[in-house]
Amino acid sequence: MIGDLDEVDLFVSRAAAEVVRMYKQDLRLPKSARIFRDTAASAPPVGGFYYGVYHTLVVAPATSNTVAKCVLGISDTLVTNVFAQAGKCRVPAIVFACDTAPELETEAPKGMVKVFPRRVDLEHTDRLRSFEATQVVESLEELRSSVRRRQSEIAAHG
Repeated sequence: MIGDLDEVDLFVSRAAAEVVRMYKQDLRLPKSARIFRDTAASAPPVGGFYYGVYHTLVVAPATSNTVAKCVLGISDTLVTNVFAQAGKCRVPAIVFACDTAPELETEAPKGMVKVFPRRVDLEHTDRLRSFEATQVVESLEELRSSVRRRQSEIAAHG
């Protein structure tokens, strides 16, 4: 999906870098893609949100840990800091939350497994839905559709 975007910057958490290796994913990125890794305490790349560099933030996938931190206003990682700064700068966010239903099937490195999100995880996801300029999506297809819709909005106002 990322490979189909014209321009994209990736903000990659340490956990995401590990997961990509575990799943042996070979990402096809646009030539213009820039990758920012979670290596600095102050998360300097977030400055782009202040200067109108970004029109949309997509957090995908968002783990229960990331969702909880976003809901509670904790911005101590690159991803949670980017989410906080996007909100402060009124940049719309699309969040593909992992824990959206009491029972889910998810892909693990060795195949599909059942997971049963805790009540607290589901409550945080529900709270995130109430955030201004934040859309929570529950599937890859819903994510694709939301990104396409956002691209159309930008093109109509661009």
